[in-house]
Amino acid sequence: MAVSDLITKRLEEKKTDYTKYSFTRVESNALKTYFDLAQEFENIEDVYQVSVAIPKTFFGLNARLYVAAPDETSPVLVAGTDPSTDQGAEVLGGPLPEGVRPASKAYAKDRSMILTVRGNKQLIDQVPFKSQDNVLGVLQVYPYEKEDQHRELFFEKYANRIGFSLHLRFLLQKNMEHVRFIQGLVADIEHNVIVPNMVYKLFLRRLGGKIEKNKEIEQGLTQLLSSMQVEGNEQARGLLEELSEVNHGLFEEFNNIEKHYRSSSLFLETLLRKSHFDEGRLTLRTTRCNMKDAVVAPQLERFEGRFADKGIEIADEYSVHPEPETVAVVDVGLMAQVYGNLFSNALKYTQAVVTEEGKNKKFVSYGKTRLKDFFGPGKDGIKYNVFSTGLHIPQHEREQIFGEGYRGSNASKAPGTGHGLAFVKNAVKIHGGVAGYEELPLGNNFYFVLPE
Repeated sequence: MAVSDLITKRLEEKKTDYTKYSFTRVESNALKTYFDLAQEFENIEDVYQVSVAIPKTFFGLNARLYVAAPDETSPVLVAGTDPSTDQGAEVLGGPLPEGVRPASKAYAKDRSMILTVRGNKQLIDQVPFKSQDNVLGVLQVYPYEKEDQHRELFFEKYANRIGFSLHLRFLLQKNMEHVRFIQGLVADIEHNVIVPNMVYKLFLRRLGGKIEKNKEIEQGLTQLLSSMQVEGNEQARGLLEELSEVNHGLFEEFNNIEKHYRSSSLFLETLLRKSHFDEGRLTLRTTRCNMKDAVVAPQLERFEGRFADKGIEIADEYSVHPEPETVAVVDVGLMAQVYGNLFSNALKYTQAVVTEEGKNKKFVSYGKTRLKDFFGPGKDGIKYNVFSTGLHIPQHEREQIFGEGYRGSNASKAPGTGHGLAFVKNAVKIHGGVAGYEELPLGNNFYFVLPE
C-alpha cells in the first residue's frame, strides 16, 4: 500500500523543521537518550527521574518536574535533581513555585526556564486527572540567566517528548487498571452468574419430575374413576378434566422455560467465557456436531413464534440442505449466537414482496450448500445462509454493514446497536471462514462459509 499524500507531506515538513532547528550533537544525543530510557524503564517514577536527569547529565542544569495529580488542583513535584529534592521527602508532592503556571511557550521566571508539558489532544480524556488545554505538567530548568531562543526551542521539544512518554504511561496504567477490573469482574460473573445459573438446571429437573408425578396422579385418578360408580362422580370427572388442563399447561410452560434456559445458558457461558477476557478476543471451544440439529434448529425454535406474530413465513425458496447432513467442527455457542443475530435481523427487516406469480409474500429461509475448492484446491467450503425478503441493501452500504457500530439507512426505526453483523464476521473469521452478503431476486441473503 502506497504512503498517503498527507504522510508524505508531514515527513517533508518535519525534515525541513529539523534542518531549521540545527540541534547540536549533544542536544540530539540528549533527545535520543531520553527516548531510549523512557522505553527501557517500566516504572513511571523512573521515567520522572530520567526526565530531570537528562538536563543535568547533558547540560549541567538542574530540573524539576511537576505533574498533574487526580486530587490536586495544579501539578505537584514528582522529581528533581537539586539536593533539597533528593534529601527532603516533604519537598516531593509540593506545589508549583509562586507565579509559575503552564503557558503556550517557554518563559523565564526567577532564573528558571519554565516549559509546559502537554499530552495528546485526542487522548487527553484518558489521563487519570482533569486536564485543561492538554496540560500534563510543568518542567522547570535552572539556572537560566538569559534568553537563548535556540536553547528554549530545544527544551520545548524536549518537554514535548516528556509529554508523549508520560501520556503513554498514563494510558498504559489505565489499561492495566481496566484489565485488572475486567479480570475481577469475570471472576465475579463466574461465581455469581455462571455457577448459580447451572443450579437452575437442577431446579428445572426437579420441577419436571413433579410435573411428571402430577401426570401419573392424573392417570391414576382417571383409572380409578372409570371403575367407580358413586354419587358425585360427575363432579370428580370435572375436577379431573381441570387437573388434566392444568398439567397440560404446566408441561407447555415448563418446555418454554427449559428452552429459554438452554438458550440463555449457552449464550451466557459462551459470551462470558473467561478466556475471551484473558486474551482480549473471541476464543474457540470447538466440538463435532450436526450444525442443523445442534445450532440452527434451537435458534429457529426461539424465533419461529415471533416470526409468526409478524406474519413472516419460514419457507424453502432459498433453503438448500444437501444430504447426507455434514458434521461441522465449530464452537456451538458462538455459532448459535451467529444464527441468533442473523434471525434477529431477519425479524426486524423482512418485508413483503411480490413474487413472479403475483403473490404478496413475506418470508425467511435458511440452508447450506457445498462450495467445491472454495478455500483452494481440494479445500471445500460449506456455505450457510439466512435469506429474508425485502428491499435490497443499497450498493454503497454493502461493504460497511459488517463494520462495528454501522447501521444501514433502513435501520433508523429499528432497535439495535450495529454490533450484530460485526460479531457474525468475527465469530466466523476465527473459525477460518468468511461472512458476506449477496442480493437475490426477492431480497437479501446473509451467508458465511466455513471450511468443510
